[in-house]
Amino acid sequence: MDLFVCAGCGTELSVPVERVALPVEAHYGGGHRWMPPLMEPGTYAVDPDPWARAWLTWEEIGEAGAAALGVHAPVHTVPTGPRDGIVLAPGDTRGTRLLPERSGPSCLGVVAGDAPNLVCAGCGLGVGFREDDCGVWQTVRYGPEAVVRRSLGVPPPAVPVRPLPPIDPEGGWDMRWSAAAGAALARLLAASGGRALKLPGGLPTELFGRSVARLLPAGPPFLTVGLAGPGLPGGDADIVLVPADRRTGAPWRPAGDAVPVPLPGPVWAHLVGPGETSPTPVSGTLPAQVLRDDYPLPEHPGYGFLPDRATLRRTLSRMPEVRRPWLRALYDRI
Repeated sequence: MDLFVCAGCGTELSVPVERVALPVEAHYGGGHRWMPPLMEPGTYAVDPDPWARAWLTWEEIGEAGAAALGVHAPVHTVPTGPRDGIVLAPGDTRGTRLLPERSGPSCLGVVAGDAPNLVCAGCGLGVGFREDDCGVWQTVRYGPEAVVRRSLGVPPPAVPVRPLPPIDPEGGWDMRWSAAAGAALARLLAASGGRALKLPGGLPTELFGRSVARLLPAGPPFLTVGLAGPGLPGGDADIVLVPADRRTGAPWRPAGDAVPVPLPGPVWAHLVGPGETSPTPVSGTLPAQVLRDDYPLPEHPGYGFLPDRATLRRTLSRMPEVRRPWLRALYDRI
């Protein structure tokens, strides 16, 4: 576990937190609606990409300049701000003051502007940015130069993976599933080599089927896609959907030659075994083998699923494989 303190005066700026991988939905835009905290309580992540502030168009930065920042295909704008921002849930921060007058253009909350809108309560040093506007995840981003990480020498608690149902509290497709599917689809397309894919039946086909049919040729022959992970070998599939490591984001490695495509652990866990997924927890425990029957959500939204296109394009643009002519042509079609 770690603790963040002000680089100027040592004021504690967080509760003890555990480092985990940056969620794939971190750059998902939610439109004109309320967004919850991005990070789980008690966790933080480091965003390796440049973020906010200075934005340059593709024409301004050029292909070589964009590639140096990890962008390998044309995008509208490229952020050139600081890298390695520390991302936390706002509720896990301490010892700061919010300066709302430093917010950038916003709608119903605050967003990052040109200067830090969070300052240390001890010395006034600008330490980061708070965002909570509509359409953006609620986050605090500390600048790596403004804070110091102190290791507490305490191992993080074991956290079981809880399946995340694909339906949100409003009865639509959960936006975290949309973002996860967009990132996974980018890697499925790259792994396909431009060939047809045969998806497993059920929810995986619902997630990717329409996009794969639109973007890749029809078969046969096919490359087969399966599910693999702890306790699930994946059979003879050519490409396997696997869980990403919670702390590193690295995909679970299958034993054979299948190409792994990572999904967030909670999404993968639902795909392989939904189990009990009631979104309204109750106190106490239920007897073994007893499931609740008061789910308030529909079994299925009234519209089809599509992976988030912005996440798909963003993921592809940051994969060196997008330089391959066939994948670049596909990227330009999306």
